[in-house]
Amino acid sequence: MSLNSPLADPATWVVDHLTDVQRASRLGPVLDLASGRGRNALYLGKQDVPVIAMDRNSDHLRELAVHAARAGSMVTPVRCDLETEHEIPLNEASCGAILVFRFLFRPLAPAIERALRPGGVLLYETFSISHRETGRGPRSEAFYLDRDELPTLFPNLEVISHEEGPSGGEGSDITSRLFARKAVGPR
Repeated sequence: MSLNSPLADPATWVVDHLTDVQRASRLGPVLDLASGRGRNALYLGKQDVPVIAMDRNSDHLRELAVHAARAGSMVTPVRCDLETEHEIPLNEASCGAILVFRFLFRPLAPAIERALRPGGVLLYETFSISHRETGRGPRSEAFYLDRDELPTLFPNLEVISHEEGPSGGEGSDITSRLFARKAVGPR
C-alpha cells in the first residue's frame, strides 16, 4: 500500500461496537494490538478516540503515523514484538479498551486481561479453524482458533457477545469474534 492509496475499511466488529469503545475510552486509551497498517486505529482516531497502535512492523507504523497526522487523528504508533515479550509494555489496568484483529498468540491472553481497566472492553476477532477450508489465511495451525476457544482464553472477563462464522458477506473470512468486559468489582 502506498501512502497515497486509501486504507482498508475498519473491521465490521469495530464499527458495530463503536459506541461501546467510545464509552470505554473514557477509562483510558484504546490499545490496538498487532495493528498492522492501522485500519481500526485510524477509524477510531477519526472518532476522537485516543488509540495506541502497537505492532512489530516499523514500516507499517511509519505509514500509520503519516496517515494519522494527515487525518488529525489521535493515534500513537508504538513498536513492540508481542510474541517475543509475552507482555504488553503498558501499566496494568491502564486501557479502556483493547482491540485484537487477525492476530493470535495465546500466551499473551493473560497480559491482555491485566492491561484492561475495570469496566474496560475487549474486541477480538481472528481466524476460526473453519477458515482453513477456504485455502486462504494463515499457514500455521497455531494461528487458528478451535471452535468456542476464544472466550476460554479470557476466563476473568465477562463475555457479552461471542460469534463464529463469516465476518462479512459472501467470500468473507470465517472468524471467531468476542466482545467482553472486565468486571468493575471482584469476580
